[in-house]
Amino acid sequence: MTDTQQFEGFMRNYQNMVFSTAMRLLANPADAEDVAQEVFLRAYQRFDELRDSPTAGGWLKTVAANLSLNHLSRYRSRWSFFSELLGRGREEAGCEMEFPADESATETGEQADRRALVEEALQKLPATQRVPLVLYHFEELTYEEIAAKLGVSLGKAKTDIFRARETLRRRLRLRLTDEPRLRPAHQT
Repeated sequence: MTDTQQFEGFMRNYQNMVFSTAMRLLANPADAEDVAQEVFLRAYQRFDELRDSPTAGGWLKTVAANLSLNHLSRYRSRWSFFSELLGRGREEAGCEMEFPADESATETGEQADRRALVEEALQKLPATQRVPLVLYHFEELTYEEIAAKLGVSLGKAKTDIFRARETLRRRLRLRLTDEPRLRPAHQT
């Protein structure tokens, strides 16, 4: 098997993860495709190192997240700063939303529907809320890491994540009450 064929297989194995990472941050399929393409260009340049590396997936995900953030800061308007009045931690924010980190081939139809609802609602959040929320729940960064990566205060990072959770919770609650087949078991 040639290097090109091996790289094509490598790319097929990771393309969904790379695209979904970019899509969650950018909420724009064309931009996510551009970022994914750039990730794989960089991977091709380092393919000798990545080919058999057990950390290749993590490297690709990190590069996708970083390139997405670079894209947001370069091509979108500057972050508007919110008040830091609600800067509460995870424990103080009430209940925590659960977001599965990886796509699973074993999802039931209902789980897939719920995942699609969350992804759709997530993409409709403003970038100032969506990006920190994705970095926290999907990329598993700490508040401090998010604040540093986005160049904002710790309080702002916490506030944006809190507001994103609340907005997402409200939108999902509305959608779940509108669609009986997607209601949690305890609500039926």
